[in-house]
Amino acid sequence: MRSLSDILEEYEFLEGDERYRLLIELGRELEPMPDPLKTDATLVRGCSASVWVYPTRLDDGRLHFLADSNAAITKGIIALVLSAVQDQPPAAVAAMDVAQALEPFDLKNQLSSNRTQGVPNMIALIQDTAKRYVEG
Repeated sequence: MRSLSDILEEYEFLEGDERYRLLIELGRELEPMPDPLKTDATLVRGCSASVWVYPTRLDDGRLHFLADSNAAITKGIIALVLSAVQDQPPAAVAAMDVAQALEPFDLKNQLSSNRTQGVPNMIALIQDTAKRYVEG
């Protein structure tokens, strides 16, 4: 998975439809999420499209997330969110200001409100998961 800074570097040189294409490309680059993991328990609430996020833990304790969506742009958005937190220690994910990390992408002005309304819920689910791991 690309780093958030690498994605931002490319994103800043693009405009309009090219930014949409980049998001779609990020979604296509997501590691496949097996269908049995797409359950009500892994569904992110409040998104206009269906989004699933499933946490796993690497051998060294870092968090690794699988995610998918039934909409290409939304899948790209969750890929962008994950690029900020992927393979980080749970404490770092829990403490991170993910919304601020995503601020340079100006998603609210780049995408319709329909597409971005679920972003806070995606972030909350990821950070709540990280907090549960921290608390043991």
